[in-house]
Amino acid sequence: MHLESLNLINFKNYTEGNLAFSSDINVFVGDNGAGKTNLLDAIYYLSFCRSFLNPIDKQSIRLNEKFFILNGTFVKLDKKINISCSVQEGQKKKVKRNKKEYDKISDHIGSFPSVVISPYDTNLIIEGSETRRKFIDSIIAQVDRVYLETLMRYNKVLQQRNALLKQFQEMRIFEQESIEVWDLQLAELGKIVYKKRQDFLVGFIPLFQKFFNFIAADKEVINIAYKSQLNEQDYEAGLKATSRKDSILGYTNFGIHKDDLEFLIHNQPIKKFGSQGQQKSFLIGLKLAQFEMVSELLDTKPMLLLDDIFDKLDIGRVKRLMELVAEHRFGQVFISDTDVDRIDKVFEGIDLEVNIFHVKEGKVENA
Repeated sequence: MHLESLNLINFKNYTEGNLAFSSDINVFVGDNGAGKTNLLDAIYYLSFCRSFLNPIDKQSIRLNEKFFILNGTFVKLDKKINISCSVQEGQKKKVKRNKKEYDKISDHIGSFPSVVISPYDTNLIIEGSETRRKFIDSIIAQVDRVYLETLMRYNKVLQQRNALLKQFQEMRIFEQESIEVWDLQLAELGKIVYKKRQDFLVGFIPLFQKFFNFIAADKEVINIAYKSQLNEQDYEAGLKATSRKDSILGYTNFGIHKDDLEFLIHNQPIKKFGSQGQQKSFLIGLKLAQFEMVSELLDTKPMLLLDDIFDKLDIGRVKRLMELVAEHRFGQVFISDTDVDRIDKVFEGIDLEVNIFHVKEGKVENA
């Protein structure tokens, strides 16, 4: 599978653009702020129907415009498939496959997978639990349609239960029977999500450890701990035990929406006890494990998007990452960088086609 071409209109800082890609390596070179990362984000949009930078779709519309359109032509199993994604102010987002609109956008997820490695990945370490839940959810959702649908249903039930709790709080009442209707659904769906997250991590953690040790060229004791209230308490019992707290605060305090991943080095949080280099290796290890697992489960290599990472990594980590590229471990690769000479050195001796684009002030030209 690879992306053959991309057309974009009114996307972020681009009025329009038409790009034809190599099935191997494609590099966007330009100054900071020129729009390189926006091109990677457009490709990511075609995979996930959302940005990896901003969850609000309308904020990806070019300033002073009312809409954006992305069109991509993929080649998969020797067939060309057109995917279009359009967002217009005041209207529902539309995603089409060969001009036919999806009934549910979730049906598209996993069809054209991608993995992005970006400076923004540091948020996985420094930000709150929601960021880490989204990370694991985005991986499982690409390979497990039941998981995605169950999680979406869970979030809707949670939203409705919270709305009822808020209403009770404002009215200074609490009706246990009304809440229990939502509790039954929340517990049923939450148990499925919890089990699938557990099962996923059993396979994911060894892959992550393998890639960390390769990138870091070291044998650190690293691990990921799945932190969940369900590790200690049954779902129904947990909801019952926190019902008074729920009524006071006006939202649900027990469930898989509180889950977290704890990133550990020598059994200590890497956020506090890991060096900058160890944290970088940890993040790359996470993303390469994501790539490997998605590739195995979908039997297709995702697109690999590398956003400005050569400027952030030391030469040793860059070299080991490029060893994996040279071994054809990845499929199609997209890279953004500020230095064309550095790109020439990075890919020197690698027997792959490298297609370079120069990006300047929202315009793209093939080198």
